[in-house]
Amino acid sequence: MARGSALVSAFLLLSAWSAAAHKHHDELTEEQANAPVDTILWLHIFLQAAVWGILFPTGMVLGLSRSRWHVPLQSVGFVLTAGGYILGHSHKGRAFLAGAHGKMANILFVPIALQLFLGVYLKLHIHEQSIRPWAVRLHGVVGKAYPILGWVQMLFGAITFGGYCRGDNLGQCLAHYIMGSGFIAYGTIMAILLLVGEAWVRRSGRSPDWWDSWVIMLWGIVNTFTEHRGSSWSVKDMQHTILGVLWWAGGILGIWLSRNNQRSVVPALIIILTGWAMSDHAQALMLSTKVHAIFGYTLMSAGLARIIEICFVAPKYTQEVVPGDSHSEHTLDGSREDQSLSNPSRAFRHLPPFLLVASGLLFMSATDEELHFVSDQGMDHVTYILIMFSTAFILYALIVALINLYATSGRNAATAASGDGSIELTESSNKWYAPVPATDVEPANHVIGDDD
Repeated sequence: MARGSALVSAFLLLSAWSAAAHKHHDELTEEQANAPVDTILWLHIFLQAAVWGILFPTGMVLGLSRSRWHVPLQSVGFVLTAGGYILGHSHKGRAFLAGAHGKMANILFVPIALQLFLGVYLKLHIHEQSIRPWAVRLHGVVGKAYPILGWVQMLFGAITFGGYCRGDNLGQCLAHYIMGSGFIAYGTIMAILLLVGEAWVRRSGRSPDWWDSWVIMLWGIVNTFTEHRGSSWSVKDMQHTILGVLWWAGGILGIWLSRNNQRSVVPALIIILTGWAMSDHAQALMLSTKVHAIFGYTLMSAGLARIIEICFVAPKYTQEVVPGDSHSEHTLDGSREDQSLSNPSRAFRHLPPFLLVASGLLFMSATDEELHFVSDQGMDHVTYILIMFSTAFILYALIVALINLYATSGRNAATAASGDGSIELTESSNKWYAPVPATDVEPANHVIGDDD
């Protein structure tokens, strides 16, 4: 382990030396800006996207489940990202202005080096009663931040590649990318609670809508006082500011109605109203107007699906879990009246988080600079929107695959395979899960020949 860490550290030092040797541009000639993208840069893009978008999140999940593959996978990720860093500072062809992507790449050496140090320290198993418990917590916090850091850096990379978000366009970029990422995060958290988070919800004593309402209210307060600049009010300023008021006002009501572990449709109603506002959000470019409209319709659909889920589909969260409870999200009972090969309730509950992920991607892809580029390429809104939905399918597939990996790997593997936990794989015609029988109930076993 120590030898491997030394090799990784040496590779990181080589990466830093390579970065120092790479010239950053404060001004570009037309030839530099329009030069073709060379193979080295494409390798950098795809390698870093694979490492930070797939490899590191997978390693984080394996760390959460205490899998033995966590350390090898993260070690490979450190080596590959260092190689990608060198590639990013070694390419020829097209040049780019200095920006947040290059600065963030240097900042990322801090969490990388910190994780390496903490990983080696924890492997030594020293200071068990003093420093180690705090090191474990810090290692977990930094590791959980990796998907967020990777997402931000990939966004910065896309912005740098397109030459976006400079000058007067910065404000619009911040609004679209922050809010779009927020919708994606919302959908991801909703999927986590759906698939593996019910026990935490029960223990917390708060319904998911209570937490949603708090986030919406706090974000609304920020949005109310940050959307307007200057003395004159434009139509967009008014719309954006009143959306902030809508969020904190509705958030207050949602917090009150969802107290005492009660479900509330207010957060979903706020999503619907936000989607309606965005669907009729006038834009200078017709393509932009149509993309914003589809974004609004998608967001409205997510809110409507959430209301249906809360009122008719989702289980009631209670802090007391009855043994053999067939209402648990983790125990899809084949003996219920709605028995079928695919449980429709479980299938429907994936709809709100997916639509939130899709709406987030649509909003992030709807800046004026992006849509002017799309228009210049001769692409219509139908093709562009379908590209975004295709990306949403891939992203949501990655999200649920990582959640499933957590539930079936490491310390959770035995529970998922043996059936001695809260779920049991049955051999009946039902493909899903049935509740584990209570310990005081003897299963009815039939022995061949008893009836003879």
